Amino acid sequence: MTTPLVILRRARLAAVMCVAIVALAACGAGQSSGPSGPSGSSGTLLVATTVPPITSIASTVAGDKAQVKGIVPEGTNSHTFEPEPAVATLLSTADIVFVNGLKLEDPTTELAQTNLKPGAEIVSVGPKILPESDYIYDFSFPKSGGKPNPHLWTDPLYAAKYAHVIADTLAAKDPANAAYYQTNAAAFEKKTTELADALRKDQTTVPEGNLTLLTYHDAYAYFAKDFGWKVVGAVQPENFSDPNPQDVAALIQQVKSQNVKVIFGSEVFPSKVLQEVGDATGARYESTLRDDDLPGAPGEADHSWLGLMKYDFITMIKGLGGTTTNLEKVSAQQSTTPDRAEYPQ
Repeated sequence: MTTPLVILRRARLAAVMCVAIVALAACGAGQSSGPSGPSGSSGTLLVATTVPPITSIASTVAGDKAQVKGIVPEGTNSHTFEPEPAVATLLSTADIVFVNGLKLEDPTTELAQTNLKPGAEIVSVGPKILPESDYIYDFSFPKSGGKPNPHLWTDPLYAAKYAHVIADTLAAKDPANAAYYQTNAAAFEKKTTELADALRKDQTTVPEGNLTLLTYHDAYAYFAKDFGWKVVGAVQPENFSDPNPQDVAALIQQVKSQNVKVIFGSEVFPSKVLQEVGDATGARYESTLRDDDLPGAPGEADHSWLGLMKYDFITMIKGLGGTTTNLEKVSAQQSTTPDRAEYPQ
């Protein structure tokens, strides 16, 4: 049986699609039905992206050869984000739409599929870099729900792969600048390696047995697997509501039994529940992890995928009793080209 909430979401998405279709009909009158050329300024490619970390990586690879525009506003729950009508205009004019995939941005992907212009393409990056056999289903993303954990970008090893998929796609669309895109992707991979090396050194300063994560939102599963950390739980239920009293009681017991020192919250999902759990158990509540909300303001060096992950890794290691001498030496400047991407606020 379809719930009223599902009906409402479908009706809203249908309304957005109708607005976009009408706009397309008006804009496309008298135009050829064949493949379109680049839609960005000065004949450059126009690239639409979803979550801010992907926007940042795409902008680094694109440099000044393509125009990159984000869709999901910073500080927004990307799992439940539903695009407004204005997004349909961008999706209908973009040459490439990069989405994370893995069931993260289904409403946006559906809207893009409905309004994609001739010759444009939607690229789901996640499935291109992660075999289905390696999908992780866990606390907030149980297999019964059919949605794997989509947070590949919090792992530097996967972030480098994002860049190469983006570079390959841009190169295919814009062969004249193919070498430029590939060079930028290689430079970005070098920065991810630098960050990963610093992380591996600094995490050795964390007291033995403390490389554990109890988070509110379950965003670090792939990172933990590749870097030898243990995710002992995630507080947020799979429907993204606050935990009920029974969940809270079980969480308090878990924190006590596993001797959890720090509970890591999220800036996108503020929760009084975690403070209550901390007060009841003696665990410290660290509320400032940033799953996909880039630090600083657009145009600043920290406002980047690299700035985001450097901040998170420092926060986690310091919170667990380690030192971050090596991470602090890593520059958050991930490109020599200014980031010109548009980030909705």
